[in-house]
Amino acid sequence: MRKRVVVTGGAGFIGSHLCERLIADGYSVLCADNLLTSSLDNLAGLAGEPGFEFLEQDVSDGLAVSGKVAIVLHFASPASPVDYARHPLETLRVGSVGTMNCLELAREKNARFLIASTSEVYGDPAEHPQRESYWGNVNPIGPRACYDEAKRFSEAAAATYRSLGTDAAIIRIFNTFGPRMRPADGRAIPTFIRQLLDGEPLTVAGDGSQTRSFCYVDDLVDGIVRMARSNVPGPVNLGNPTELTILDLAHRIRELAESAVEIRHVPLPVDDPRVRRPDIGLALELLDWRPVTPFEQALSQTFAWCSAHWAPAAHTAGPATAGVPVAAPVAANAATPVLAS
Repeated sequence: MRKRVVVTGGAGFIGSHLCERLIADGYSVLCADNLLTSSLDNLAGLAGEPGFEFLEQDVSDGLAVSGKVAIVLHFASPASPVDYARHPLETLRVGSVGTMNCLELAREKNARFLIASTSEVYGDPAEHPQRESYWGNVNPIGPRACYDEAKRFSEAAAATYRSLGTDAAIIRIFNTFGPRMRPADGRAIPTFIRQLLDGEPLTVAGDGSQTRSFCYVDDLVDGIVRMARSNVPGPVNLGNPTELTILDLAHRIRELAESAVEIRHVPLPVDDPRVRRPDIGLALELLDWRPVTPFEQALSQTFAWCSAHWAPAAHTAGPATAGVPVAAPVAANAATPVLAS
């Protein structure tokens, strides 16, 4: 019998790739998503796939699942700066109440729980590269706070449930890219590709000396699956330790497209981290994991997908794709803990 996995946020960029990998590995998957910032288009490849089911549900309102569950993977949250600026209350709620609801499901089912946390818990780091032992440098009332602090709460909730007997674990995801990113989500790689495809200048914040470390989505998903199958509590960093400046990234994308489009400098966003690079020593030691896809290959594959799927100057999500099996929404579970306001 297939082991059953619940993936919240499974219609999103990372979540949809994760659902596909789990199905390919022989699991059955219940994907729960309210489609706030995601799309059923991302799940089109799973339509008619045995063992896959989609549930349109806001996990902040509860998550009741009948039958056995082996693993609960909580990936539901707006994740790009554009999204959580547009949906700050939803971001806070899914990181707090939504996380508690998912932890309660894992506790009830005696399932392993994995929270998708983020490198943003390190804030604008005073330690570089960032190790899991670093507590971070986060502005709790800044423009990123709704996302940063929601994820920090999620980690605290997972650690607390673990201390009470639930098999809860934490991963911290660093910058990730690949097919199915949205053209207007505000992240560097899709923004540069969109601008280039539209013949617009590439807008680099500040002088472009700030650094990021970009991991291809297939590599990230492999790390997630290894962590889900392990008994490692975490937190464990998952990301690519190869670091490059944003200005260098803009030049590489321009060269990839053989374009001479202008690079234009714009003001830095508030609280924009100056550096970001994971120390992945724990992932290598405990999960035997490291990224393996060469950056230029991953960038080329991503550019090709975007070129094929994004209509010029059309940057809104299209209609949901029919054909994915859909379960009936569930009401909030009265037994689920709710945080006081």
